[in-house]
Amino acid sequence: MLTLYFSGTGNTRYIATHFAKKMNHEAFSIEEDLNFVSLISSHETIAFCYPIYTSDVPFIMKRFVKTHLHLLQNKNLIILCTQLFFSGDGARVFTDLLKDISYSVMYAEHINMPNNICNLWVLPLAKEKRIARYLNRAESKLNKMCERIEQGIIIRRGFNPVSKWLGWFTQRAYFPKIEAKAMKDVRIDTHCNLCGKCTRVCPMNNLTIENNQITQQGACTLCYRCVNLCPQKAITVLIHSKVKKQYRYWVV
Repeated sequence: MLTLYFSGTGNTRYIATHFAKKMNHEAFSIEEDLNFVSLISSHETIAFCYPIYTSDVPFIMKRFVKTHLHLLQNKNLIILCTQLFFSGDGARVFTDLLKDISYSVMYAEHINMPNNICNLWVLPLAKEKRIARYLNRAESKLNKMCERIEQGIIIRRGFNPVSKWLGWFTQRAYFPKIEAKAMKDVRIDTHCNLCGKCTRVCPMNNLTIENNQITQQGACTLCYRCVNLCPQKAITVLIHSKVKKQYRYWVV
């Protein structure tokens, strides 16, 4: 078994690495400079882990799957998505990327994790005690999930028609247009001191320093990593309210 994951600010990395440890195999970020052709080809079962963005798969994971789609032919898949509250069919929507191949989903699960959208007032960042509760519940779910997988029990969370409809109707129906615009709309305010932190941590290499300013390539994956790590709180994506606090529970 092999686990491949994308994590913007650390939540999904926690789930992916702990799942892999419990199942006695390795987990790799899709950002790593690795021979993924060899890795995927040499494993029959692949677990994919990703954060769900309004009931959809992050652009960076979509791109990765598209690039390696032919290698997933006839693979056994485990799909884990991290979410704040609810995504409807957050795990099932991954299979929309696999329409041209044959595969088998062994297990699919949604795991709630702390909010990392640090500048949305209706969703305040969790304090340490609440984060601990999230992690305890996540650990409990992972333990049960690993036991079931080892016993051959198949659960596919979010694969029923109602979940699919809820994921589409409540979130995914309108997100593509918002995403297309937001990918090109990273904003940097006057507090930026050109430290270059955002250019170094961006998983898409979307940001560069040119002519004494941050420029963008129109390929933001909306992961909020730069927003939460900017020393000056000077950058925003998707939501452009002023950043006052940052989600830095994990070191990315």
